[in-house]
Amino acid sequence: MLDIRTLLIIDDCAADRKIYRRYLLKDPHQSYQILEADCAEEGLALCRKVRCDVILLDFCLPDMSGLELFDQMQQEIFKTSVPVIMLTGRGDEEVAVQVMKRGALDYLVKQHLTQDVLQLAVRNAIKQSFLQAQLQKTQERQRLIATTALRIRQSLNLEQILNTAVAEVQELLKCDRVMVYQFAPDTDGKIVASSVESYRTVALCDRTGDWGLGTRDWGLGTEDKGTRRQGDRVLITREEFSQSPISNPQSPIPYIYELGLCNCVSLKEQFNPKANLVVPINLSNNGNPTPKLWGLLIAHHNSGERQWQTDDAEMLNEVSVQLAIAIQQAELLAQTQASLAKEKQLNVFKSQIIATVSHEYRTPLTSILAAASTLVKHSQQLDESKQERFLGIIEQKARYMSKLVDNMLLVNQFELEKPKFKPIPLDLLQFFSDLIEQERETVGDRHELIFQITGNHQEFWGDRGLLQQIFINLMSNAIKYSPNGGTVEFHLIGKESEVIFYIKDRGIGIPVTDQENLFQSFSRGSNVDTIPGTGLGLAIAKGCVELHGGNITLSSEVGQGTQVTVSLPKICPNAQLSPSST
Repeated sequence: MLDIRTLLIIDDCAADRKIYRRYLLKDPHQSYQILEADCAEEGLALCRKVRCDVILLDFCLPDMSGLELFDQMQQEIFKTSVPVIMLTGRGDEEVAVQVMKRGALDYLVKQHLTQDVLQLAVRNAIKQSFLQAQLQKTQERQRLIATTALRIRQSLNLEQILNTAVAEVQELLKCDRVMVYQFAPDTDGKIVASSVESYRTVALCDRTGDWGLGTRDWGLGTEDKGTRRQGDRVLITREEFSQSPISNPQSPIPYIYELGLCNCVSLKEQFNPKANLVVPINLSNNGNPTPKLWGLLIAHHNSGERQWQTDDAEMLNEVSVQLAIAIQQAELLAQTQASLAKEKQLNVFKSQIIATVSHEYRTPLTSILAAASTLVKHSQQLDESKQERFLGIIEQKARYMSKLVDNMLLVNQFELEKPKFKPIPLDLLQFFSDLIEQERETVGDRHELIFQITGNHQEFWGDRGLLQQIFINLMSNAIKYSPNGGTVEFHLIGKESEVIFYIKDRGIGIPVTDQENLFQSFSRGSNVDTIPGTGLGLAIAKGCVELHGGNITLSSEVGQGTQVTVSLPKICPNAQLSPSST
């Protein structure tokens, strides 16, 4: 079926108008709705009321010339170009050419007018006008997209980029709202930017990675496999979106659908979506021909009937490409900054290690050298008890230095990458009993170790090496910072799904101002005076506890002592349990 074009004839000669009407209605290639006016005033009135596709304008009119009427129509009515064909008598060609210079599309001499000439001239005028309008629209679109892209890429801050993008696209498409939805690694996602502030933190559904889309909108049959149905909607994840037609960035078709809100009835009422145009935001994937689906750029309109056009979809897609470039640049900058910050942090950490080692090694090395030198030079003059005392000094200081090296290596592991967590079923009663006995053999007479057990501590899975590090570092601190001796208590409490143990001393305590930073590497209390230490024990204990999925807390009062409490789940949620170990 042929499109019907509206054509206006402005001519004071009724006979001529009748001829033009007859010629045009016989055109086999085009259908027309023809309007007529016999003077300039009537022609202007019709132009104000009706959008015309073509105007046939006689040069000679009773109330003004065709040239004057054309100028008035250009100034007053035509926001977009409407093709005007000037009709002239013999000898008026020069005037007609002047009108064409002002914007008329063609002119015809009445004496030479035939049916074929008129039909062809009108069809060509419509075609040329359409091509000019398309060219102007394309140029304007490219200008707007270039301006939008420039504004988007003026920043390397991701949040600012996204907020600029949604504001610019809303202005570009003249729609109610524009949003950026980002997929997360676990397929759950969220709206990360919205041109309407009140919707910025709105989640799309209970499980935000799911999109409820009617099957007719996706072109999916109701029996398609791989999708999950909830009510009369289909839930779709990042992977399924990647396989859908709309994810194709080259597709010129504007896919229109309702944004699915699953079973969030109240949220759906707030959102009230009617029409959405969505394109994917695809990032380059390290040379891989398949891009990485980062998220979605969504244009939303619900304030009236909106028929999305192919141009809208193409424009939104072009903006998404520019947005993807800006996102990638921002992420690259963030990664570079994070790497620089990490490198700076590691350099500081290395400097602290060097300073600590050089300081902490000097005293025990001096003692070892002095004891060894005395034994070498004066062993004949020393009785057996004195020789054993010097050998004991050497052994004690060597153990201290060995423990210092172990601690440095473990802390370095925590700083660079997490140590491997290897849980096995453990008998905690036997495990901690053995460790307590080892401590009692070395602690001396001034300290009394008390071990108390309550509750159910069975069915516990943990990493033996990491648990030993927790115990040794906490017990070592409790003994070391109780220089006057006294009791050190170790309590093991078993519960249904977790175990809790705490070590309590009656030592020097820790000032309140120092307690906040004590779990950081190389942090020590300001009241330790000459008591040796590296400030690594609590940092190591905290790292080991976190690998178990547990928590560690500290409470202390200066002069009264310190209690460090550790709670561990019986089975760490992230643990990979080996069947052979059960």
